[in-house]
Amino acid sequence: MSKGMGAEAVAAAQRYQADMVRFLRELIAIPAPSGQEQARCERVKAEYERLGFDRVFFDGLGSVVAILGQGPFTVMLDGHVDCVGVGDPASWPFDPFVGKLEDGKIWGRGAVDELPGIVCAAYGVKLLAERGWPPGLRVVLVASVLEEDCDGLPLMHLIGREGVRPDVVVLGEPTNLDVYRGHRGRMSIEIITRGVSAHGAHCERGVNAVYKMAPIIAEIEALNDRLASDDFLGKGTITASWIDCTSPSFNAVPDRARIVLDRRLTTGETPELALAELRALPSLGDAEVRVLGWEGRAWTGLGIEQEQVFPTWVLAEEHYLVQGTVAAATEVLGRRPAIGRWVFSTNGTASMGRLGIPTVGFAPGREELAHSTGEWVAVDDLVTAAAAYSLIPERVLQARTQAHDQQRRTSSHR
Repeated sequence: MSKGMGAEAVAAAQRYQADMVRFLRELIAIPAPSGQEQARCERVKAEYERLGFDRVFFDGLGSVVAILGQGPFTVMLDGHVDCVGVGDPASWPFDPFVGKLEDGKIWGRGAVDELPGIVCAAYGVKLLAERGWPPGLRVVLVASVLEEDCDGLPLMHLIGREGVRPDVVVLGEPTNLDVYRGHRGRMSIEIITRGVSAHGAHCERGVNAVYKMAPIIAEIEALNDRLASDDFLGKGTITASWIDCTSPSFNAVPDRARIVLDRRLTTGETPELALAELRALPSLGDAEVRVLGWEGRAWTGLGIEQEQVFPTWVLAEEHYLVQGTVAAATEVLGRRPAIGRWVFSTNGTASMGRLGIPTVGFAPGREELAHSTGEWVAVDDLVTAAAAYSLIPERVLQARTQAHDQQRRTSSHR
């Protein structure tokens, strides 16, 4: 059982349990694939305003931003508002856009990835304001768009282009109420082989681009077994995730074949290394190898693009952001949370991976349920997470102050 401030935070969050359940279910009920999040973003903005946040706006991409407090220390709480599709609706045992409430759980697309993070952060900040705003603290709430299509892009825009730069970032990706401090990077890489088309009845007159690709695929499968591994982040991986070809007809030799590779980068692996490994494959020949770009359009109409390289990142366990977040979670949970990492990729590829801003994750929900037909989150965990979010900014600020004081004491004794 939590004690002291943690117990008070949980009790305060329990008063808003029905509101959080309502908000989450209403968000789930609004389909919002990447680039089509307007209705859901408008619903988030309305909730921010209902909670009394007075500086609320859409950025250029359409992410919802609320700014509270004056700083100088800024904590950003980010959760992405877009979700992947549902695939075949018949594969779902329930309507994915109802937000089914049953047995103390809320089910539906986005019930894990990652609408709870948005809900809990918003109500956590509401609780923080009710308790009394700490001096010197600014909190930036973000319900970001386009993450599922291009993770990191919304924070690169908000921080890098619009100048809303925090000192630290807490992500609302699912951690099952543990504290996460990194994940592997990733790349999307394309390989193209070219041949010469001919009628299928005279296939010997052509050069089959698919046959040229076949040994390359086998060598990529073997390459996966040789990739580096890290004790914390895990193993680097590579897999062929897409294959297609072009041909004049079903009765012709294909003159072009293409595969797309999902490359996960662990500690010590770089994008340059990953490309060099592919270009050294014995069967590559004259095949083309290149990093894919991503182009899209936000619901605001703004066109954007980004290379599909998403850096690896890890924050040291002793960093004040990790320790402050752990302290807040411990008060609420009544136990020390585990410190781990995600298997998948997040907006942290921008905040920490590209911009070097210390980043962690904390939220309800189990990572392995993301993108599945069985997404659910426990109502009790919404309450717990909101209580923790109400403490995280203040505990991180305190941990930062303590770390800086310790550093000054150490320096003075040298």
